[in-house]
Amino acid sequence: SRHSRLASRMELAEAVAPSSILVRKKAIKELIRKAVAEKDHLAHFPDFHKYERSGFSIYLESGHGNQLPVPTRKYIQNLLKANMKGTYGSEWPSEEKIKRREMVAPEARYILICQYADSDIAKCFMKQDSGVECAHVTCRGGRLLGFVHYRFVVEEDVPVLYVYELQLESSVQGKGLGKFLMQLIELIACKSQMGAVMLTVQKSNTDAMAFYNNLG
Repeated sequence: SRHSRLASRMELAEAVAPSSILVRKKAIKELIRKAVAEKDHLAHFPDFHKYERSGFSIYLESGHGNQLPVPTRKYIQNLLKANMKGTYGSEWPSEEKIKRREMVAPEARYILICQYADSDIAKCFMKQDSGVECAHVTCRGGRLLGFVHYRFVVEEDVPVLYVYELQLESSVQGKGLGKFLMQLIELIACKSQMGAVMLTVQKSNTDAMAFYNNLG
């Protein structure tokens, strides 16, 4: 009968729906696994290894949260405190504890912003010419000027690249570097087949709100 056929189609739809959901969840989980397993996302984008503007040159390098050298960890802690303590106010002590745990997690990925003396750059190019790798060494011999901390996570059933932190020293702010970094983040997200780039900004952080709104 018509009713029995309709009931059979409904039962079939109910059986297929959970199966399709499981398949999608499995596919998303695999995308995240592959993205996290990638050793160096920056390596795919050589045009973003260096940023130059009006005689100002910096170099980008990759890092993993659980592999950061002690001086790099301390730098990140200090820059976070300098940039964010005022924004968080009385909540900063508890927030700082959370951020310190987040920064060294195995799934944490970093883009480190470094500046080198001309002599260090010359040595690096000499090593590269001789066939010795000299990139992505977490600023050995250089000076850190900021960082991006990002992760690959699932938000509302969508695989996303989540920007936990984008922190720059005041001396390099307003030079287009933040926009350059966010362009790189979007490229990494696309290369990793993420559905979106996400981040959280406190409404009281008006400078950051204006920066991200200007990016569209």
